[in-house]
Amino acid sequence: MALGELQPSPLVEQATRTLREQITGGAWPVGTKLPAETALAKTLGVGRSTVREALRALAGGGLVQARQGSGVFVIAASPVEDWASRLRRAAIADVYEVRMLVEVEAARLAARRRTPADADALRAALARRRDLAPRPGGPWTTSSGVAFVDADVALHAAVVAAAHNPVLTDLFAEFVPAMRQGLIDLVDLLDVRTMEADHGDEAHTTLVNAVITGAPDTAAQALHDELHRTLSHLRTR
Repeated sequence: MALGELQPSPLVEQATRTLREQITGGAWPVGTKLPAETALAKTLGVGRSTVREALRALAGGGLVQARQGSGVFVIAASPVEDWASRLRRAAIADVYEVRMLVEVEAARLAARRRTPADADALRAALARRRDLAPRPGGPWTTSSGVAFVDADVALHAAVVAAAHNPVLTDLFAEFVPAMRQGLIDLVDLLDVRTMEADHGDEAHTTLVNAVITGAPDTAAQALHDELHRTLSHLRTR
């Protein structure tokens, strides 16, 4: 099969893309055994290690499967969509609904497990969010909005980190790109200088104080109410 030689750098990505296109395009139907690594390497003009990495990436996408002693076989005609890709496609309001479930419980745990270092990180994050909040009548640009959103996300990340649950931390990190973009879009659509008098500062202060002083229910309620307000804005934008 004439796949065509690849140009240098980045070879693994190019090899993966080329082989994926052959599979999704039907050149190698489900159940087909792929040519050996040596044959693929020669056809693509790359080394066997490059082909091996490309096949590993295709296996991670659910397209191929290596069978001991038999070779590599096509097991699907389209890649399995990963979690990050699904989040990027999801409606931001849907992302926020799930985010509320995750973060509210994280706030409870944070109030029980926070350390002095966590308390310092939370105070610093709250101060930065406050410093970057829009001022009534003050200058405001797209970059200002992005900086404020990033400071807000950083504060929420500090709350999740204080829960000291690596699964929660990783799950929150998966939400961040879609969540951040949704907030940036919201800032662009709404006049954030007048949307809320304090831009959530009181609610976030209550949240931080509740975590630091060890008040799980107060922390959870403060975070729930704050996220719910933002979700209402997202639903009506």
